[in-house]
Amino acid sequence: MLAAGIGSRLSKNDKNHPPKCLLTFNGKSLLARHIETLKSCGITKLTLIIGYRAGEIEAEISKIDNSGFVETIINPKYLQGSIVSLSYAKKTMQSGADILFMDADVLYHSDLIQRLASSIKDCHILYDRNYEPGDDPVLLCLNGNRIVEFKKEPNVTCDHIGEWPGFVKWSPKAAMELSNIIQRRISSGQTKQPCEDAFREYMLKSELQNIYCDDITGIPWIEIDFPDDINRAHNVVLPAIKNYTR
Repeated sequence: MLAAGIGSRLSKNDKNHPPKCLLTFNGKSLLARHIETLKSCGITKLTLIIGYRAGEIEAEISKIDNSGFVETIINPKYLQGSIVSLSYAKKTMQSGADILFMDADVLYHSDLIQRLASSIKDCHILYDRNYEPGDDPVLLCLNGNRIVEFKKEPNVTCDHIGEWPGFVKWSPKAAMELSNIIQRRISSGQTKQPCEDAFREYMLKSELQNIYCDDITGIPWIEIDFPDDINRAHNVVLPAIKNYTR
């Protein structure tokens, strides 16, 4: 899980602004919600990459989890691209375990995690067809069941398109290959990139067959990027999560 960044679009570079994973909803931080959901879905360990105001995040962990479920890794270069943060998880990515990648700034129904946790695919990625067009969402574009693009503002013709909520599951083999892609990019100086660029390289390889694109349209979730997202999370998404039924 990536939680290292400053969240400049939300904080407007105010260094007094808390890390996004410490934002509270109904008295519970996003981080506490993540830990609760992951444990309930059978996840055995959370590797959390932190950087900005790392001490506050570690203090929150000490309050909500004393079981050793969370391992923190500090990225001192957290002002660089998210690909740098993910490179600090090399040991985890190459551990031979299934990997569930998550951004920390998402409020969501646990059904999203349950779908990923039970997957046997090399790559299981989520997308939501109900999204607001703009330059912010990372979009997954499909022709049939084949991924033809994965980026912001794609310029392709496709059958289906939806917003990626920031979660994807990788098999041990896929995680190893992805880690190698990331390390190669870091070594060549591509440190300003988002980690999605590395994911895109993996997913667009024509020989890859074992990828499942999971339409989650209708399941409540929101990524917290802008001040308006906080209001929407409180007033729309939280009630929708409470009332959601499969």
